[in-house]
Amino acid sequence: MNDFRIPLGRWVEDIIDFITDTFGFLFDFVATVVSGAYEIVDAVFSTPPFWAVIIVLAALGFAARGWKFAIGTVLGLTLILGVDQWDNAMDTLALVLVASVIAILIAIPLGIAAAKSRATSNLLRPVLDLTQTMPAFVYLIPALILFGIGVVPGVVATIIFAVAPGVRLTELGIRGVDTEVVEAGQAFGASPWRILRQIQLPLAMPSIMAGVNQVIMLSLSMVVIAGMVGAGGLGQPVVASLNRIDVALGFEAGLSVVILAIFLDRLTAALGGGDTPLGRVLGRRGAARLERESAAKAANPGQAPAERELVDA
Repeated sequence: MNDFRIPLGRWVEDIIDFITDTFGFLFDFVATVVSGAYEIVDAVFSTPPFWAVIIVLAALGFAARGWKFAIGTVLGLTLILGVDQWDNAMDTLALVLVASVIAILIAIPLGIAAAKSRATSNLLRPVLDLTQTMPAFVYLIPALILFGIGVVPGVVATIIFAVAPGVRLTELGIRGVDTEVVEAGQAFGASPWRILRQIQLPLAMPSIMAGVNQVIMLSLSMVVIAGMVGAGGLGQPVVASLNRIDVALGFEAGLSVVILAIFLDRLTAALGGGDTPLGRVLGRRGAARLERESAAKAANPGQAPAERELVDA
């Protein structure tokens, strides 16, 4: 048997040690920002009485998908309260929202850059492949070394694990925009930023929202793993049920995760419009805009529609 062995793991460990010693101040700053954001969001959900949170979330569900979804939201959250997982569920909701927002803020600009540059896309593709295929537990090792025990390593590991679909679907949506529409904007002298803002992003929004949805779902899937490093939330009772072989506790905590996942999934899916109250509101706004454009066309029939839009912008 060959005794030769490539010390790849030792090299990675040396790199982590170098990063820790050199950029320790930066990681302390990141830890402060992430923990502060988590505490603020967690206070928003945990401080008010449970009935106030249920009313607000049900109203949000009604605005997004109608009265059936609002009733389902009330029943689901009441069930979480009934199995005594309310506090853990609110901690998990705060963790998921913080991690998802940060991941989305990273993913969408990277997706736009990848759509605009083939070189950037080729550079990001293997990195995204690595983040999606690497076992999620592996992310906890450097996160624990850099940030210690608590919420922060759980949030950081969640961001790394969940960011990839946001980047890919943003790039896919922008690349899928009809080139003739983009060329029409260029023909009327629109700048690249205006084309991106007024043409590409609105037309790519369904794909981008699908990426946002996937980011949130992957963040929820990291709840249990985050609980292993002291992040709290519903991951903590799940880990405790594994250690004690407690089927009842594991089922209650797992069901609470499922309820939160269904709520966030349906809510983010409704943000793309469609036949929902929110979609009908957006549709009425679009109709009002078309009506204004028609009135402007009647007032100035010699001006092209695309030209008027650019002038109005």
